[in-house]
Amino acid sequence: MSARARKRRPSYRWEGFDDDALLRLRFRDLKLRFAESAVGADAQRLLGELEQRGIRFKPHFWFSTEWFSPDGVPGVAVPFFLGHPRLVRLERRMMGEAEGGNRRWRLRLLRHEVGHAVDTAFGLRRRNDWREIFGTASALYSRHYTARPRSKNHVLHLEHWYAQSHPTEDFAETFGVWLRPKARWRAEYAGWPALAKLEFVDQLMTGLVGRAPAKRDRSLIEPLTDNSRTLGEHYRRRIYLNASGHERYDSWLARAFPASKSSAGGSAERLLTELKPALIRALLRHSRTHPYVVFQVLRAVRRRARDLDLEFGGPKREVVQRVTRLHERILVDFLRRNEETYFL
Repeated sequence: MSARARKRRPSYRWEGFDDDALLRLRFRDLKLRFAESAVGADAQRLLGELEQRGIRFKPHFWFSTEWFSPDGVPGVAVPFFLGHPRLVRLERRMMGEAEGGNRRWRLRLLRHEVGHAVDTAFGLRRRNDWREIFGTASALYSRHYTARPRSKNHVLHLEHWYAQSHPTEDFAETFGVWLRPKARWRAEYAGWPALAKLEFVDQLMTGLVGRAPAKRDRSLIEPLTDNSRTLGEHYRRRIYLNASGHERYDSWLARAFPASKSSAGGSAERLLTELKPALIRALLRHSRTHPYVVFQVLRAVRRRARDLDLEFGGPKREVVQRVTRLHERILVDFLRRNEETYFL
């Protein structure tokens, strides 16, 4: 990072704290400044994208404990760890990854949440044509949903075929694809039923050009400034909630990584990260499936290897062969079942 970039970074008293000291801090004591963060700059970019499309609406942003756009409030809450690189490092150590930890991923998430905010601001879900395209917003909302990896009825934007989870998520995902600058969605989704949804969103947004939003509530829902919980309490709860299920492929992973701690050659998660480009090429060549499906399988296996704290041993060439066969087997099984489980 350049000296100029370092100079722009806000100074916080906890920047030099070790992890234990950070975990003892209360959220409200972080005193994060959204406008001075990298995600704040990305949010400004999205406001510019809306303005370029002629949409007068400007959602507001604030730090909370997770990503969400509240019902009835046309704004976007952003997870606290994106407020500073030190907090991103803590998130990765505690949870294995930081959702939105790189700029491309962050912009995808922001465009999705802005889609929810636009829906709220203009009351789009109440329109009959919106319901005809996406369904009823009052439909049952469940974290566990059946996804169809081979389906072409939905766009592919965030992970886990999220557009298939609920009508409002379908809209937000479609909006996120539509909003991308220089997006070639007409070519990318040619022949897909999902193209009709993108065309509808394009027409819908054209109809909103120059219009003022009906909903202008600027409330901050669950902001950090009102949160007296410590970061340690927050992570203990998250780790507990994430520690269930995920067992379907455990026996397959155990055979691929049979090493004990005493004879291990290294972290299985680190090896999978290193092998990711080669695995992508192999799986795409052998399965001829959509890259999105391959990425979901790779990510799921890497997460489970981390959760089980697996390590590898023996000749690396043999390990690579086992790992490749493991991913091929899981991919075939996943497509055969044609559904998403909590493992993913």
